[in-house]
Amino acid sequence: MAKHMMHSHFAKLAGVALACSLLGVAAQAQNFPITQQQRDTAKQVAESGVPLSELKADAPASYTVKTGDTLWAISGIFLKTPWRWPELWGMNLNEIKNPHLIYPGQTLFLDTNNGRARLRMGASDGADGSGLPTVKLSPHTRMEGLPGNALVTLKNQLIEPFLTEPIIVDETGLNAAPRIVAAQDSRVLLTRGDRAYARGNAGDPLMDEPSKKLKAFRLFRNATPLKDPVTGVVLGYEAQYIGKATLARGEGSQNSTNAKGEVRSEIVPATIDIVDAKEEIRVGDRMLPEPPQTFQSYVPHAPAGPVDARIVSVYGSAVVNAAQNQVVAINKGTQDGMETGHVLAILKDGNRLIDKTDATKPQIKLPDERNGLLMVFRTFDRVSYALILDITSGVKVGDHLVNPN
Repeated sequence: MAKHMMHSHFAKLAGVALACSLLGVAAQAQNFPITQQQRDTAKQVAESGVPLSELKADAPASYTVKTGDTLWAISGIFLKTPWRWPELWGMNLNEIKNPHLIYPGQTLFLDTNNGRARLRMGASDGADGSGLPTVKLSPHTRMEGLPGNALVTLKNQLIEPFLTEPIIVDETGLNAAPRIVAAQDSRVLLTRGDRAYARGNAGDPLMDEPSKKLKAFRLFRNATPLKDPVTGVVLGYEAQYIGKATLARGEGSQNSTNAKGEVRSEIVPATIDIVDAKEEIRVGDRMLPEPPQTFQSYVPHAPAGPVDARIVSVYGSAVVNAAQNQVVAINKGTQDGMETGHVLAILKDGNRLIDKTDATKPQIKLPDERNGLLMVFRTFDRVSYALILDITSGVKVGDHLVNPN
């Protein structure tokens, strides 16, 4: 993908772009959709700015973007609520041509005139006549790919593994998937570089696709039930990701003759090669087709309607407590209106105790207190995965989740 850049255009283009970012592939950013709600909010804010009450008390007069910054962190420098990126974008709407890109070296300037806040931007010490810093470029058209150093919404390594690893299946879904039936040399455990053999179910053999030389699969084990901590209802089964394999030869059959001269048909399992192993793989593990690669835009925003959710589990951990930057499963999914980018507040359950100051010694429950924020980044029908963005103290299974406002 490429873009045309003219001097007059680029002097204003290099600006604040705090709506969202492609996770890991900045060159795709121009294709990201901007919702009508974001546009409407941005236009409204652009006309009047943001009330000073929405700014953090220690918001700086300017900030220069550094390598390693994230859009969430920069938003949090200026605003009390980092997920309100359309407002921050709206502060500088006239200067933003692509609200998905922001680069190290750009400087953000905070204008707080007349009781309202707006952001201006710049990238050098030059001037363009308006008093705003500008970028100096040679006055001719150039063609080049979008730079790969555009900031991401969140640190890539926190989310990337979970975009493909966890999968929610129904009770029988994983059991119906193709399975590993044998390994070379009667091996018990398999790892990267090993060859193994697999079969589909009756009526659905594991076959080659003529249009593809290699067919990729993800390997799973142990579908763990995820139960709603309030109702006890099983919301789905979380399959444990253990590796990847490619199909070398499809499943088939062959005829053979026994000692009596009888001809019989024998099943020939498919041949697979293990190309990645998160842990040792064994006979009986299940195979699901590798899904097509997708690129998500993460635009943090509060849910439109009220949310009453709970944390179901801490992913990849045997403990019930989670820390900052860990992934948790919650008991709401697309059927409940959950969307990628939804930000929820985590409430710490208030203690139940006896009021010893009252002669009747009644039991009381202290109010739930806000303990942090999390953001939904992957949704299924009845379950979603979310990243804990910041917390005051440990988060545990069963903790209450509500709207952040």
